[in-house]
Amino acid sequence: MAKYETLLPRFLKYVKVNTRSNPDSKTVPTDPKEVAFLKTLAQELTNLGLQDVHTQAQSGYVVATLPANDGGNTPVFGYIAHIDTADFNAENIDPQIHENYDGESDIQLSKDGKWVLKTSAFPALHNYKGQTLITTDGTTLLGSDDKSGAAEIMTAMEYYINHPEVKHGEIRVGFAPDEETGTGADHFDAKDFNTKYAYTVDGGPLGELEYETFNAAQTTVEIQGNEVHTATAKGIMVNALQVGIDYHNLVPAGDRPELTDGRQGFFHLFKMEGTPDHAKLVYIIRDHDRKVFEQRKQELQNIADKLNADFGEERVTVETHDQYYNMREILEKDMTPVEIAKTAMENLDITPVIYPVRGGTDGSKISFMGIPTPNLFAGGENMHSRYEFVSAQTMEKAVDLILEINKLNSEQSN
Repeated sequence: MAKYETLLPRFLKYVKVNTRSNPDSKTVPTDPKEVAFLKTLAQELTNLGLQDVHTQAQSGYVVATLPANDGGNTPVFGYIAHIDTADFNAENIDPQIHENYDGESDIQLSKDGKWVLKTSAFPALHNYKGQTLITTDGTTLLGSDDKSGAAEIMTAMEYYINHPEVKHGEIRVGFAPDEETGTGADHFDAKDFNTKYAYTVDGGPLGELEYETFNAAQTTVEIQGNEVHTATAKGIMVNALQVGIDYHNLVPAGDRPELTDGRQGFFHLFKMEGTPDHAKLVYIIRDHDRKVFEQRKQELQNIADKLNADFGEERVTVETHDQYYNMREILEKDMTPVEIAKTAMENLDITPVIYPVRGGTDGSKISFMGIPTPNLFAGGENMHSRYEFVSAQTMEKAVDLILEINKLNSEQSN
């Protein structure tokens, strides 16, 4: 029997709704499907009995409050999950439930046998012996990133409503759009959220506790060629596509995601398009070290400067904008939310897994808005892919963790 009876049904209901965000949209939120789903969450919060349920006008976040019942001066804590899914097929998601997984076998995802979750490719499956796994059918992602977090937060709030004897301070929850596009927290109203600390429930496997992220930027390189007929091209043509290749060949070859790990940063070329007349390359830059991060941005500009000097005119332009910064800059000044989460995990016999995450969360931006916001595990593995899965037992422990953090917060403050 499930510890939280509504958790898995709630999660399955959430993931079946397509809320894929649109990286090419300029609206906030980026897709009407997100707006519709957020409205259903707002209604669910209202139905549960939370107060001050509202949508932030500028950000699209749905925010609600569970009033304190501990009678003390407990700091207000917040919990945030995003509801959009990544840039992968999210239409007609059909989650598959595999009870009492043996920890050894490959898992057939699609009925035709085309898509298989193999232990040879994903050895983390061995960690889930005896557990209930939820997978895709091989044709879509699952959406555990981050509807696991959304379901866990909602279930924790439901638990408090149904158990008024359990003491806690004031709790704020937030459901966010557009985390996957990297823009979701740009317009977040931290003053409206009004918490001392917060947590994004957006991590991976059991025990993840993250307070150090990448610094992140995106660079667009525009190249203007000189296209003429190939018959008379000698000494005249400037093929923008070839210049793009030359540009990329000057980027440090070893500094790519597939060749780096740990605290090693990288340049990632994720889009290249064009014609001989005009070409565009788009990179993301990542590094944990702020100084090295700035050097990496300058390095891409230096390559353009070199090519322009060779041409004797400006044909290559570079535009870079920062996306988020390493939240450690903020959290190392006040490690309270990290220490409380760490103690809560230990109280629950969960081994904290703390490491510099090779990515970022909305908490990266929110931390710099004045609310220190580390990241907690939500359970998902193989995110953003057809091989995504989550353990029902890990999701239950994520709910346990939310409750234990609030318990510690209340006990330490009163």
